[in-house]
Amino acid sequence: MRNLLDHLVAHRIGAFVVLLLAASLEAYGDSSFQTALYRSSGMSRTIAFLAGAAALVAYGLVVNTPRWDFGKLIGVYVVFFFLVAQIIARIRFGQTPTWPVLLGAGLVVTGGLIISFWGS
Repeated sequence: MRNLLDHLVAHRIGAFVVLLLAASLEAYGDSSFQTALYRSSGMSRTIAFLAGAAALVAYGLVVNTPRWDFGKLIGVYVVFFFLVAQIIARIRFGQTPTWPVLLGAGLVVTGGLIISFWGS
C-alpha cells in the first residue's frame, strides 16, 4: 500500500486524489459517529460506531502512509474536507448549507487554490 500511495502522491493529480479519498473517509467517519450518537439506537448504533471507527482508521492510514509534505497540502485537504462534509451533510442528514456557509466555502476554496497554485 505504501508504494502505491507514494507513487500517487508523487504527482499533483495523484496527491489530490489521495487527499480527496482521505477527506471522504474522515467526513464519512465523523458522520457515522454523529449518526451513532444522535440518530440511532440498538444494533444500528453499534454498526454506525464500527463504520465510523473503520473509516477513521482508514483515513489515518491514507494520510500518514505516503511520504509527503502534508503541511504543504493541508490547504487542499481543508477544501476537500469542507466540500465532502457539505455533500455528506446534504445527502445523509438533509442539511442545506446557508448563505454564510456558502460564502465561507468560497473563501475556503479560494484559499486552497492560492496555497496549491501560487508560485507553482
